Amino acid sequence: MSEPTDLDFDALRRAMQENYEQPEGPARNARAEQLLIEAEKLNIPLAVIEALGHQLKVYNYSSEKDRMFVPFARLLRMWDERPEDFDEYEIHSLHWVFKWVSSGMLGQPHIPLASIEKWLGEMEHRYRLAGHSERAVRAAEFTVAREVGDLARAERAYTAWLAADRDSMADCHACELHDQGGWRAERGADAEALELWRPVLEGEYTCAHEPHAVLASSLLPLLRLGRTDEARAHHLRGFRLVRPMESMRGAYADHVEFCALSGNEARALELLAERPSYFTDSGEPRSRMDFLAVVALLADRLTSLGLGTRTVPGPAGRTWTAAELAAHARVEALSLAGRFDARNGTTRVSERIRRRMDRQPLVERLPLGVRAERTGLATATATAPVRPSPAPGAGSGADLPALLAEARRLSAVLHPESVAAWAAVAEAVGDAGDRELTPRDRAEMTDHEAMGLGPDGVELFARAAELYEEAGDPGEALAARARGAYALALSGRSEEALAAVSEPYELVLALFAEGATGLRQAASVLVGRARILLQRVHEAAGTNGGGAGGDSGGGSKASAAARTSARELLALAGPGAADDLLVASRAAEARAMLGELAALSGDAEKAAELLTEASEAFVAAGVPWFAVEYEARLTGLARHLGDAEAAERAARAALEHGAPFMEATGHAQLHLQLAEILGATGRFGPAADHALEASHWADEGGESATLGAWARHQLGGFLLRQDRWAEAAEVLESALAELSADTHGDGAIVQTRWWLGDCLTELGEHREAAEHWLRAADIARRWPEQQDHATLAHLAAEALGHAGLLREAGQAYERAGELWLTLGNVHGLVRSLRARAWLAVRGESEDVEGDDGPTGAGVDVARELMTRAVDACEAGGAEDGAAGEMLVAELAHTHRQFGDLVARSVPGDAGDEAIRVLFEEALGHLTLAVSGFLSLGEDALHDRTGAQLAAGWLEADLERPERAAGRARAVRDAYAGGGSDEVVVARLAEAERLLRAVEEG
Repeated sequence: MSEPTDLDFDALRRAMQENYEQPEGPARNARAEQLLIEAEKLNIPLAVIEALGHQLKVYNYSSEKDRMFVPFARLLRMWDERPEDFDEYEIHSLHWVFKWVSSGMLGQPHIPLASIEKWLGEMEHRYRLAGHSERAVRAAEFTVAREVGDLARAERAYTAWLAADRDSMADCHACELHDQGGWRAERGADAEALELWRPVLEGEYTCAHEPHAVLASSLLPLLRLGRTDEARAHHLRGFRLVRPMESMRGAYADHVEFCALSGNEARALELLAERPSYFTDSGEPRSRMDFLAVVALLADRLTSLGLGTRTVPGPAGRTWTAAELAAHARVEALSLAGRFDARNGTTRVSERIRRRMDRQPLVERLPLGVRAERTGLATATATAPVRPSPAPGAGSGADLPALLAEARRLSAVLHPESVAAWAAVAEAVGDAGDRELTPRDRAEMTDHEAMGLGPDGVELFARAAELYEEAGDPGEALAARARGAYALALSGRSEEALAAVSEPYELVLALFAEGATGLRQAASVLVGRARILLQRVHEAAGTNGGGAGGDSGGGSKASAAARTSARELLALAGPGAADDLLVASRAAEARAMLGELAALSGDAEKAAELLTEASEAFVAAGVPWFAVEYEARLTGLARHLGDAEAAERAARAALEHGAPFMEATGHAQLHLQLAEILGATGRFGPAADHALEASHWADEGGESATLGAWARHQLGGFLLRQDRWAEAAEVLESALAELSADTHGDGAIVQTRWWLGDCLTELGEHREAAEHWLRAADIARRWPEQQDHATLAHLAAEALGHAGLLREAGQAYERAGELWLTLGNVHGLVRSLRARAWLAVRGESEDVEGDDGPTGAGVDVARELMTRAVDACEAGGAEDGAAGEMLVAELAHTHRQFGDLVARSVPGDAGDEAIRVLFEEALGHLTLAVSGFLSLGEDALHDRTGAQLAAGWLEADLERPERAAGRARAVRDAYAGGGSDEVVVARLAEAERLLRAVEEG
């Protein structure tokens, strides 16, 4: 930004307005100081007054609030000496900033309380002389009393504040409600505070810094009331508003505190890292004190979680651990609080800061849906697996009988934690060896240890088999050997595994036939063999790149063998399933295997039927945790079959049955499946809830960049469909940081940027929206189908136009138009041409089409583009039916806009005849528009009446009162039935205005 030199008064004013629109911060403040120097050169008192006012404003909304007192004192002296130098606006501004000064003094502990009270009295005196209400004065008095802890005076001032009349000196409704709600929250009335804040939160009252501050202040009250969904939404929405505003350090601290108290310490650290200057900026000690208190709270929280040695963001110049930062921030915050207390003569500030630093988490875990670097926290959650707790003194031999009993109990019911229970037995045995264990105990302990090792348990399964033999249980020994063979298959050695299981298979059937072993043991060997054969089917399917159900080849043979083995298992275990839990689970697994084989062969309906039977059998047997894997597969099959109800039912069952035992990634996958099912049926609120859970669990499972990014992508889309634009934007931006074409595909990135453009447009961030749409278009241009490319280019052009980047908008529209033409899309082409025409008119002094000259050239270009739009409509207008009607409507809209454009292009110095010629031309287009809309019937009624009224006003300007009145009456007749529709009311009101204008000549 170049330094201004030799500005005149008008240029100075423009420069100050331009500077005020720049981001808050030292650069804007420095420019304001330069502009004051320029103002003093003009020798115009009002110029200096305005420059001082500008300087005061930018200081107030920055980290250098302490510098605003000097320009204010100078302004006040100028007013006392020469009030006639102030215009009406500057008189109002001078009195207005008294409020800033009084509250600003409170934030500076070096300013004595007596001086603050003196300025409060000065404010009251000057407001009375100026005829203002005492409302603003009492509000300022309340703030002072609240600060020093004079609660009785604060309540009196609060009551007087609310009772006084609102006038031009009162703060805006939004700011007043923020302070009033803050007082209620401070007094413990959270619900009352939130009710006071409701009009601000709902957008009824807003200003430059609201609802930013109210959203931040509402976070802890919402958590305290258990309204966690609202708290999450307020954080995502509010932080987006606060992030770019340097002056809102206090609100920023509220968001850090919220994260620290809701199980989001990792995000809190990221927030600290974004604002390193907040640790040291000293222009407003009060907000620095609050920020440091929250830093201490967060750092203490990390230390209590065992992360005291973790490196964390802190003041520049050195590296900080969490423990070091906690100590530093606490000392600094209490030091500042002590300075305020010394000034105020109370201990109120120190007490408040200590309470804030010592707050305890309000929520154990509140997923936010945005990514955060993993802290290494062992986040305990309500749905985390519950490990069996050993008896007191675990590890000593005295507890061994109890641990053995618990291990056998869990083994008997096939509980997933039986492996951990036997591990506890092994730990209790410890160095003393296994002298206290029977051979059967040692066999089961070794068997379960092998189960816990998966593919690495082959040797231990062999040792368990030996121990079962020693214990006199040959059938269970064979079952252990079968389990060992399956472990071989899991390690990729399926042929070796099949050979290893053949002998146990033959021997167990012989033993079972002789009555030398039980059904349990036989079923266990058969299930091991069936698992190996099914594993071979999966390997064949992977090798062949498809299903295993072909007519020839190894895949078909493997599938037939696996199917035969599963049926053999079912025939053996099925009849005895009602009498034995383990046998019942083997029979259920046999059905599940047949279901898997049906799916692999392409018979989805049969697969769904068998997997449903298997899942129900597991649940009926009392082992629902075994159903989870098959319920998850059933979810996918039901979606493939288009049965959303069955898919939802299966997904919910999987979550219910697996919640206590699944790993984090399993939770993420199931929640994401359920989210997609709900979203596909239009239930976006519940879908968003499950996508949120999916993103959290993916992060917990270390899958943030893969599954987590996809979950956030989906979550952002569901929030967008609920018009929760700010929340959706935060989540989508977070997803975009980790989405990759290799992992998620180009389509996911394009869709995320597309959605982001939609969100940012709704939030008024048009330049940023255009950037996302352009980058998405750049990816889509490489796709064979160009519809998305054209649409994105068109959307980007619209956003660029809204952002005032007219030349760039024109180029984007031209690119979109070329694409629409290639695609044969007349509607897109015509709309791009019309948009370019309006840009040409808007861009009078900077021709968006080239360097052909100023105003006249812009109008000429616009006319040529509108003519091309008319020609394009007419060239494609031979179609019948709905397509033909759409082209008629497009042509009518084009004539309507052409007429408006011509009527508005009348030069300021045009003579009567030139004006008449242009108005006649415009009227011709509007008449054609009316005719086109009329042919479309009631569907185009509002469009028709709008064009009729525009034509009526032109008729009046052309001194044809009867025709003008006729058009107005035609509109009135079109809405003869009346109605409360906003368009109807507006059209009728405008028709009456046109009639009155005609009657009055």
